[in-house]
Amino acid sequence: MSGAPLFDRPGPRWFNIPAHRPFVSDLAKGLFDALSPFGPEALSDATVLTPTRRGARALADAFLAVSGGRALLPPQIRPIGDLDEGEPPFEPGDIALDLPAAIEPLRRRLELTRLVKGKEALLGRELDAAAALELADALGAFLDSLQIEEVSADGRLADLADGDLAEHWQVSRQFLEAALEAWPKRLDALGLVDVSQRRVILLRRLAETWDQAPPPGVLVAAGSTGTAPATADLLKVIAAAPQGAVVLPGLDESLADAAWAEVDEQHPQGAMKRLLARAGVERKAVQVWPASARFTAQGRWRRRVVNEALRPAERTADWLDVIAALRAEAGDGTDPVEQGLAGLSVIAARAEEAAAATAALLLREALETPGLTAALVTPDKGLARRVAAKLARWGVTPDSSVGEPLAACRCGVLAGLVAKAAAQRLDPVTLLALVKHPLVRLGLTPEALEAARIELELHGLRGPRPADRAALEARLQAKGASQGLDLARRLQAALSLLDEAEASPAQAAGRLAETMEALAAGPEGGAGDLWAGPGGEALARLLAGLIEHGEGLPPATPRGFADLLTRLTAGETIRTGGATHSRLRILGAMEARLVRSDRLILAGLEEGVWPQGAPVDPFLSRPMRNRLGLPPPERRVGLAAHDFAQAACAPDVVLLHSERREGAPAVKSRWLWRLETLARGAGVALPGRPEGLDWAHALDAAGSYAPVRRPAPSPPLADRPRKLAVTRVEALTRDPYAVWARDILKLYLLDRPDEAVEARARGTAIHKAFERFALDHPTALPADAAAIFQDLYVAELAAAGMPREALARETALAREAATWVAELEARRRADGRTIHVEREGAHTIPAPGGPFTVTAKADRIEIDPQGFGHILDYKTGRAPSKKVVEAGFSPQLTLTAAILAAGGFPGLPAAAPGDLTYLEVTGRRPAGREEVRAAAGEESADAAARALDGLARLVAQFDAGRPYASRTAPQFVKLHVSDYDHLARVFEWSTSGDDGDET
Repeated sequence: MSGAPLFDRPGPRWFNIPAHRPFVSDLAKGLFDALSPFGPEALSDATVLTPTRRGARALADAFLAVSGGRALLPPQIRPIGDLDEGEPPFEPGDIALDLPAAIEPLRRRLELTRLVKGKEALLGRELDAAAALELADALGAFLDSLQIEEVSADGRLADLADGDLAEHWQVSRQFLEAALEAWPKRLDALGLVDVSQRRVILLRRLAETWDQAPPPGVLVAAGSTGTAPATADLLKVIAAAPQGAVVLPGLDESLADAAWAEVDEQHPQGAMKRLLARAGVERKAVQVWPASARFTAQGRWRRRVVNEALRPAERTADWLDVIAALRAEAGDGTDPVEQGLAGLSVIAARAEEAAAATAALLLREALETPGLTAALVTPDKGLARRVAAKLARWGVTPDSSVGEPLAACRCGVLAGLVAKAAAQRLDPVTLLALVKHPLVRLGLTPEALEAARIELELHGLRGPRPADRAALEARLQAKGASQGLDLARRLQAALSLLDEAEASPAQAAGRLAETMEALAAGPEGGAGDLWAGPGGEALARLLAGLIEHGEGLPPATPRGFADLLTRLTAGETIRTGGATHSRLRILGAMEARLVRSDRLILAGLEEGVWPQGAPVDPFLSRPMRNRLGLPPPERRVGLAAHDFAQAACAPDVVLLHSERREGAPAVKSRWLWRLETLARGAGVALPGRPEGLDWAHALDAAGSYAPVRRPAPSPPLADRPRKLAVTRVEALTRDPYAVWARDILKLYLLDRPDEAVEARARGTAIHKAFERFALDHPTALPADAAAIFQDLYVAELAAAGMPREALARETALAREAATWVAELEARRRADGRTIHVEREGAHTIPAPGGPFTVTAKADRIEIDPQGFGHILDYKTGRAPSKKVVEAGFSPQLTLTAAILAAGGFPGLPAAAPGDLTYLEVTGRRPAGREEVRAAAGEESADAAARALDGLARLVAQFDAGRPYASRTAPQFVKLHVSDYDHLARVFEWSTSGDDGDET
């Protein structure tokens, strides 16, 4: 439209929308004001190119806003591509007709993996499928860099390294040269082309076409920084078109010339400095976009303050002079720094969870103001998903560009579990996760599946891992769990479709899909909702691509295929769409360049997050990339800095960072440091939003907090136990609450799935081995006593569930332990004493509440010729100390001796208490120890009598109404963990400073 004032002056036309202005709103208003006077066709005939699809959608919405709600035909708005993954370039006319199609990303990854595996000899090491995929991704990134920067590496790799690196570089050089030769041939054979290469060709053809025959209507490229050479040259052509213009995002026209000269790759203006230099345009020739000419003092000074804070490092020494110059420029007595920082606040959260809660609350607060919009801007996808999850508690779904990893969606999780189950068929945790997965039905109705799952979990998968399928079924049969047994058989039948040996990834993917369908089948057959929805469709595409193109990949073990699948699914992002809130957004850093909201929360401002750390290039060092003509890794830091500066200039901005990430201290972003330093130099503090953290802390608080008091239940006398084992008397002495929970409420501890059995197996095995040895050899010892005991011990370890891989270590320990046991047996049997093992006894004492019986099961009782009854207890760990035994906190041996003295062991005569001994058997150094806690005679008799008297007093106290308070012996809180500490909330009341009364 030749009459439009915006395009009256001759080209090239370069414009700038300052960082503090809303980009798409100003762009839409400028074009609407310039073209609408010439009729609706003038606007609809125009073409506007944006960097991304989201930017195009935002611009379309902005045109509707500036039209005042009237119907209008907006311009043709197309994404030009830029460097965002998955954004294809604009393809007008027939310039793409003779170009091969672009290779699909998944197929490219698999083809490159095959290529890497074929060249592994050049690397000097063998690669499995997952390692080959990892190196293929790095190779793909290297090829993309060459194609985007239009750099040819032919014949230029040999001289990239010198000195000490030269020999090491030869390995990478040979591999890269082979890959650079083989990959184009492979693409030619497939009739395809790389996405990056195709994009560059299209941009070049488009620039050539428009240079020779510019489009008749208005042509505007907006929001791009021209980071790729082809994009930069296209922008140059657009600016010179008869009715063309380029609109830059946030060019800093106020930066001093000396500072502009030192702008480098890491500076926010670095990309635009390179773009203007390539286009041959002076910075001062760039005009402010007409609709952006109006400005507020706050916005103007915010932009100046942010830009000054991010100026080149070499020019930060004169910050005080800059501050003075800004104040002199203001000239009206106001402080431009203070005014520029108005509306900007900083929040330091303790960790990621607190940061997510704070961000969600600030977004939620914005909804309280009618019409107010808000957005979270962060490159941290994990934080973005946390915030979205927090918002869900209020039924709010933001318009999020983050999406969800395929590995985290329902079908992706199921695929990962099935792949893991192929490697570990009887892993209880994996099997439980499978049967609890919402997509798994195994031919059963939901009610039948739930009942069977409970049986399978309680009676089959809790406790030690079963050795094999037969052992699992035997457990269930022993418990009469028929439904659980049926479910276990259905589950194993489905998993039997998986390969147990090495297989090609294509074959493994096919078996994986078959298994998933077998798991998801309902009573009526079919795969249910397995492949439904965006996640199911994405997984189906991935598995189909792997089946079709994965035959050339290296064979993988089940574990190797699980690793490969994890890498593939982690690299796929699912965007579910659906109904979202129109006023809340969650954006990536680049998307926020064009999209502006009334409130912006910039989160993830920690080093390594925003900005991200420089990626590690396994092939080229920084000097090598420079010599080859590739951009340094710091260029991405500069682009991230530009996006931060753009967003930080919004009217209402919250800068949010975490003091810790993943449990480790975090360093706040360099840009935040600079803002704080500049503000401190101006004598101004960055404003805070302490109420944001207060809201987050109060979100799940239970109102006024009063620490819980030590629990002390007091059941009726009729419900109190009248019979306890000596080990439970020990619990009654130390932690009466545990007796209340277990012996009165009958709350028994459930085994954990796949519980580690080493400690339990050793204890069980040593008891069984001693028992079997004593029964088989009651008097005389055989010559090979040590070998016999070792065999018994190892056999019992296996029977107790000791994993096979641990038995080799335990066998060596068993050999040492057996030698010590043989010497022990010979010494103790020398006087002809009789040995009794695993004998049960009881003794009843009078008590106020009625007779009370104490029982014992003695590991070993030895009656010597003098009539002393020696009590021995086996320990594979540390035995209680003599002081603890004498204090009455471990009365097991002393009460057992009292029962024996009273004739409470059937078949054994009453015997005077002998030595009370713990046998510590470990197989280490020393292999075993005899720990005597009371010697035969007066000492052990007194100890037994004191223990019995102590029991009588203790029972009398509880018969009199003493409550079952938690942890009455605080010295054992850290030494001995109770199974019921979580029910008693021990940590809460024991650290609050007030444990309350035992009432």
